[in-house]
Amino acid sequence: MTLSFYWYPKCGTCRNAKKWLDENQIDYKAIHIVEETPSESQILSLMETSDLPAKKFFNTSGKKYRELHLKEKINDLSPQEMAEILASDGMLIKRPILTDGKKVTAGFKEEVYESAWK
Repeated sequence: MTLSFYWYPKCGTCRNAKKWLDENQIDYKAIHIVEETPSESQILSLMETSDLPAKKFFNTSGKKYRELHLKEKINDLSPQEMAEILASDGMLIKRPILTDGKKVTAGFKEEVYESAWK
């Protein structure tokens, strides 16, 4: 099955993940996370499928995250509210996100990719 790879081409972490996928000859469909931001329902599905807390889907180092003062608000938000905020701007989403529909990884750590996707 082809994986869905949500990424931002100017992001170094995303480029490293893409390089790893290419080097390991893993099939994926690259989806530009800003031009094709996942919908609220897609984000909720990713959250439910992953083993990660919903707040791990936020790009906490991003400018937009700071502008919206989400650090102060995030612990009071429901997963539904988080998904709504994330769907409003792809730059808020932790990237890259890789999924096969059964599992999800957010961010890139080579050891995580090794165990999840090889």
